[in-house]
Amino acid sequence: MRVALIADTHFHVPGVALPPRCAEQIRSADLLLHAGDLSIEETLEEIGHLGPPVRAVHGNVDSPQLHSLLPEELTVELGGVVISMLHDAGSAAGRLERMRARFPDADVVVFGHSHMPLDTEDDGFRIFNPGSPTQRRRSPSHTMGIAEIADGRISLRHVEV
Repeated sequence: MRVALIADTHFHVPGVALPPRCAEQIRSADLLLHAGDLSIEETLEEIGHLGPPVRAVHGNVDSPQLHSLLPEELTVELGGVVISMLHDAGSAAGRLERMRARFPDADVVVFGHSHMPLDTEDDGFRIFNPGSPTQRRRSPSHTMGIAEIADGRISLRHVEV
């Protein structure tokens, strides 16, 4: 199973759109997980037209409509791998430990908010921020994530878009 991971698309900003490479990666996925800050309800419609089913959580800049449609956090089991997701995982200090305590059954926690790609693992528990495909802020490039799941194992990587 191939899962596309994005966050922080911020479609309320004029001129913001998914880069073509990001859209291609999403189209080739079996599922899209969006870790919040879609901004407006139309974002769900737009990314939904790319093909795979979309699961998302709301972020801090999302509209009231998105807050009512989307959960603050979610957990999915895919091919024997448990992935939990939320938008804001808090400050960098102690983040891995906080996420392990908050999601004790998860193998991976996907989050957004900082726009900074991150992949950290400790003793089989992993936290992953795909970065942002539309607003890089302090990151050197626009990024997203790809998860490949097979035989109860997950591999994660960042993709520059």
